[in-house]
Amino acid sequence: MPSVSSSRSSARKQTPLSADLSAVIMAATPDEPRVLTVRATPQHLDGLPSGPLQSEHRTLEMGLRAWVAQQTELKLGYVEQLYTFGDRDRAEVASPKAGHALSIAYLALVREARPAGLAHATWRNWYDYLPWEDWREGRPKALDVISPALRTWVREGGKPLRQFREERVELTFGLESGAWTDERVLERYELLFEARLVPEALREGGQPSTPRPKLAPGQSMALDYRRMLATAIGRLRGKIKYRPVIFELMPNAFTLLELQRTVEALSGVRLHKQNFRRLVETQGLAEETGQTTTETGGRPARLVRFRREVLVERPAPGLRLPGTRRTDL
Repeated sequence: MPSVSSSRSSARKQTPLSADLSAVIMAATPDEPRVLTVRATPQHLDGLPSGPLQSEHRTLEMGLRAWVAQQTELKLGYVEQLYTFGDRDRAEVASPKAGHALSIAYLALVREARPAGLAHATWRNWYDYLPWEDWREGRPKALDVISPALRTWVREGGKPLRQFREERVELTFGLESGAWTDERVLERYELLFEARLVPEALREGGQPSTPRPKLAPGQSMALDYRRMLATAIGRLRGKIKYRPVIFELMPNAFTLLELQRTVEALSGVRLHKQNFRRLVETQGLAEETGQTTTETGGRPARLVRFRREVLVERPAPGLRLPGTRRTDL
């Protein structure tokens, strides 16, 4: 009879682990939040800059920066670790014998620059992948497909399961109450994945035996990169409320309207102009440069810049956006 240690050794040989470093690199204009995507070839699905952790990488972050520089020729500034992903769907087209592949994901914020490097790199609007997250022009059209599909999924369960599913759908999408929490990006994507309403959920196990509703709109990504993107968006939406990370995405000088539009692009909601300006002023986040610009198309607008002194004045300087309630679901 084999020993416990030999059985564990055999299991490790059968399911080897590999570790990748992946970067969700974000930039923004006043109208569009962007994520840097790469493709091994033009025919592949969009992915994220990534590469395996190697022995010459002294730290995880240094390894990440090295791969990003090689693949896109971008030099990263602000970086923070997001999460470690290791589900089997990371293997996508690999042999089942390849085992789990771990990926340590990072969030990076940059001022947009033209990517180059060894991969097919391009900036993409992140709402191309998660269109139900953008409420700036009202109720997203993607919900016309998602709402009935989720209600069908809820009805498919038995009574205890149905109640559990109803609660999850309400918590994430607020189909009945109209409540919407902008930070629950990952929870919404995970729910669509569990309901098999995104292509990534169909990559394992073949097609369902019963007819399924239409898939949720939105472009799929390779491996589990869309899950990483959802995680990063939720993290950033939460972080701008208590840390001044928004200014990592802004130029050195900008107008208050440009700042507002950028925050709206990231959060996916429209904000009241006067209330937003009052918030920026009371938080002491910006100061005037003494210069103006006419690029807004109207009368000259005053240019401001981030006031760095705020970092030592308060422990949590950020843009505390009001809660969001949807009444048009």
